[in-house]
Amino acid sequence: MDADMGNALVEYRGFKAAFRSRTAGGGNDNSGEVVHGINLVIAKRGITALVGESGSGKTVSAQALLRLQSPDMVNYGGELLFEGRDILAMDEAELRGIRGREIGVIFQEPATSLNPLHRIERQIAEALTVHGTAKPAETRPLVLEWLRKVGLRDAEARLGAFPHELSGGEKQRVMIALALVNRPKLLVADEPTTALDVTIQAQILDLIRSLQQELGMAALFITHDLRLARRIASRIAVMKDGRIVEAGPADEIFASPREEYTRLLLADDASGEGPPPLPGEPREAASVSGLKVYFPVKKGFFRRTVSYIKAVDGAGFTLRRGETLGVVGESGSGKTTLGKALLRLQKSEGTIVIDGREIQGLDDNTLRPARRKMQIIFQDPYGSLSPRMTVRGIVGEGLLIHRIGAKEDREARVRAALAEVGLGDPDFLDRYPNEFSGGQRQRIALARALVMEPEILVLDEPTSSLDRATQFQAVKLLRALQEKHGFSYIFISHDLRIVRSLCHSLLIMKAGRIVEAGPAQDIFASPRHEYTQSLLAAAFS
Repeated sequence: MDADMGNALVEYRGFKAAFRSRTAGGGNDNSGEVVHGINLVIAKRGITALVGESGSGKTVSAQALLRLQSPDMVNYGGELLFEGRDILAMDEAELRGIRGREIGVIFQEPATSLNPLHRIERQIAEALTVHGTAKPAETRPLVLEWLRKVGLRDAEARLGAFPHELSGGEKQRVMIALALVNRPKLLVADEPTTALDVTIQAQILDLIRSLQQELGMAALFITHDLRLARRIASRIAVMKDGRIVEAGPADEIFASPREEYTRLLLADDASGEGPPPLPGEPREAASVSGLKVYFPVKKGFFRRTVSYIKAVDGAGFTLRRGETLGVVGESGSGKTTLGKALLRLQKSEGTIVIDGREIQGLDDNTLRPARRKMQIIFQDPYGSLSPRMTVRGIVGEGLLIHRIGAKEDREARVRAALAEVGLGDPDFLDRYPNEFSGGQRQRIALARALVMEPEILVLDEPTSSLDRATQFQAVKLLRALQEKHGFSYIFISHDLRIVRSLCHSLLIMKAGRIVEAGPAQDIFASPRHEYTQSLLAAAFS
């Protein structure tokens, strides 16, 4: 074991997890073992980071603490003790007593964890009342307190918002508040800062650490980013292919890692290559001017509009052929809304010209053929992949809709696209999205876009769920595809290390407005705006 047994809050003892695969006779077997007998201790008043690449078994191991997977889907083995009680042997009544109350969890994909039919205030208040932490009349001040703690902008105005009215980062902050509002003994944080910009990441990590110290709370912090693990954790366990290959105090792991795999994760710098060179005189792929997206704020019994949230406020830019334009800013700054508006997925005002043609006035039927040339990868891959379709159907759907090629040709294109993103195993074709890790689902979303061979590709945080090594593999892939096909990318991200590796030009957004724009190398070398300076300082300090 890697910690003092007398101080253990959680003990994994020979813990195993196997996905039950469907057999020809309709039954299940345990051939899909993904965690192979791990031993791990989480101390009562410490933060343990579980680090590894996507698909290594981190999330499956953490979710077992709440037995969130159906017994029809996953078979567990070994022991998993919480305060000496075996979670794997508990009945549903015992589990309900610890879920949310004694063990809180922050999920990797907040959009699928929040109820789309309920307002934010109701969802957090429900967690308080169900567990008896507060009476219904007492919940609003507590809800507001936690929304402010996790950095939600205009918290009071957002109490009546539905999840779809928040950005990806804002939804993640609500999820964090929901997990912490009952002050649990153990917090399971599954990639809790994935969708957040670097400045808010630091705030959230500081919040988790301060609460852990104040309440004596333990935390299991799951991440693929060793930078974050080093900032918050006292102990680190490195996981690969369902096994813990190295564990110990964080300082020792970083000072003298024993395993080659750990050393690979520590070498998290980009290859040093910048974006591919632009053509000699690249022509214009898209141009935008005076773009506005305003969302009405309605109050009162008659839901009258009293003000507007200016998600995008007068944006303008030009995208050239073969260029990668990076859009950077904090959560809620308007980055994703800008990308959606460009592709006419979000109603907007202003001028949008694609390949020399104004598209704002086009009806849906006229616009549909042009959509083949414009693709998007959404921030939340699980929310954008149909749970009822196999990977073969998901990746090939666009080809079928646009009537591209015969059946055999479509099959070949699907297989080639999956192979390009590192999912070439033929067994993947007939699996469903819930059978993949978060990082693998993001690669499926990338394959779905690439199979259409677009001219403009909007990438909304496409590497946020990937471990560091795989992130740079994705960057190399995007760079190679751009050199080969001349794709134009709009790369939306808060990860300035990745942005520096891929982008020719940058737009820096804050509160719906572009505060700085220009060549990426100039902005990284000499940022002019105070906000840009703060982002760079937080990312590279």
